[in-house]
Amino acid sequence: MDLKAHDPHSAAEFLTHVLGWRFAVDENDWRRATKIYADGEPIGGVSDLSDPVYPPGTPAHLAHYLAVDDVDRRTEAATGRGARLVVPPFDAGDQGRMATLLDPFGAAVSFWQARTFSGWTEPRPMVLGCADPDGARRFYRDVLGAEPHLAEFAAGGPPGWRLTVAVDDLPAAVARAGDRFHDGLLHTPEGPVLGLAARQPGSATVRSTSIS
Repeated sequence: MDLKAHDPHSAAEFLTHVLGWRFAVDENDWRRATKIYADGEPIGGVSDLSDPVYPPGTPAHLAHYLAVDDVDRRTEAATGRGARLVVPPFDAGDQGRMATLLDPFGAAVSFWQARTFSGWTEPRPMVLGCADPDGARRFYRDVLGAEPHLAEFAAGGPPGWRLTVAVDDLPAAVARAGDRFHDGLLHTPEGPVLGLAARQPGSATVRSTSIS
């Protein structure tokens, strides 16, 4: 998961206030990248959309990564089936190679070909909400060569891949969110949407992952 924001500082303040997430620079990373921590565990990173690698007008979003065997080939397959290229394939240092697209159903997604970094490893389903979940399932099956085995496709809500965050005190988190929580979803100030759920005994905080 990568939080891509025009104002990363404000996004971090909001999510820290509502969810208790911690945002910190990884001093062991040569890029000094900011990472997101929940319950002391790293769950994702942060990207500043003012970076020139992103085209002007790129909307803020939560980027979810699908693990692929060949970024260039899978990106070509996706654009050939109606996806719009946002960031063409590039090398992310020695960690891997990636590309970002908007699928034909309006959901932002990134493809990740791992090298030294295999991705965030929380083995839970990702959920793609859109108006045509059956069409989305077919699209990803055709592009990836197989149906993603840790993905779910659901109708409704703003189009996009979503994660559900488990919190210890759901009513308190909803109260902290104020009018940013509606229609059963947490709407962050710049637009990215999260689900909230009461934590079940023994459950993880985040229920999504990079998937193959």
